[in-house]
Amino acid sequence: MRSKNYLIIAIAPLFGALISLSSCGPAPEAAKTPEAAPMVAEQNEPATKYDTSDPMSMLASVAQACGGMEQLKSLHDVEFDYHYLKPDGKKDISTERYIFEGEVSWARYTVHEENVAPTLVGDVVQFNSGTETHVHHDGAALTDPMHLGGGTFLRKANYMWFTMMFKMCDPGTSHEYMGQENVDGTTYDMVSVNYESGVTGKEQNDSFILYINPENQMVEQFKFSLPAMGVNQPILLAKLSYEEIDGIQVVTNRQMFGPSPDGNGMVPMVDQQLKNIRFNNGFTEEQLSKEV
Repeated sequence: MRSKNYLIIAIAPLFGALISLSSCGPAPEAAKTPEAAPMVAEQNEPATKYDTSDPMSMLASVAQACGGMEQLKSLHDVEFDYHYLKPDGKKDISTERYIFEGEVSWARYTVHEENVAPTLVGDVVQFNSGTETHVHHDGAALTDPMHLGGGTFLRKANYMWFTMMFKMCDPGTSHEYMGQENVDGTTYDMVSVNYESGVTGKEQNDSFILYINPENQMVEQFKFSLPAMGVNQPILLAKLSYEEIDGIQVVTNRQMFGPSPDGNGMVPMVDQQLKNIRFNNGFTEEQLSKEV
């Protein structure tokens, strides 16, 4: 039972990649934080009222509370060190690079014990241009479907995880306000996010329950499903920590939990850490495609 739960979380990023990757429309009013207000004034972004009778406005406010898509795009690109840590000691460690225009995604894995070619020794580099994927091991191209398919999923998935808070009102999503819940002394507004198969083209779609702190309009935790692995209800849990960098609220830690084997409570499954985050590095698609 426990090993099955670990497997579910280990591959969760792969299925997250299948979520649509457009932005949340016009950026709404800034969160009530000192950091966000000056940035909004500079960007001249239109205001949207956070209104529990309109879940779309709530999700647009979440995007703005994180800095707004226009601010993110103005930073051009990002690089960071990504640590994917399992309770059993296995880990993947990569340097991740994304270009926001075109959603270009690149990574060099110096440690890959879990999701990326665990049987190979030496660096693995994945690159996705938005339409094509290339994978290299120690500088040599890997052309088999397993490595290329895994590279495509992870490149899109990791990009989605980084930009998730700007994307919860994508085309093809449906939303419902689910009331409030108190968690550890904080009262959250809950919004469910589901995806329409007719738009996504998928037979099975992930679902989310976002826990929004109405004081700062930030998602501080969320629950999610994974129907492709038989988890049809949003019972998996992610707890989030943020850091403000260049006007963007970046999720620097995701702690993932799943139901305990005895069904009483939750147990840790994965600790995802983002370190040394640097925006506006001047990367180009051509440059990243050659850095193998």
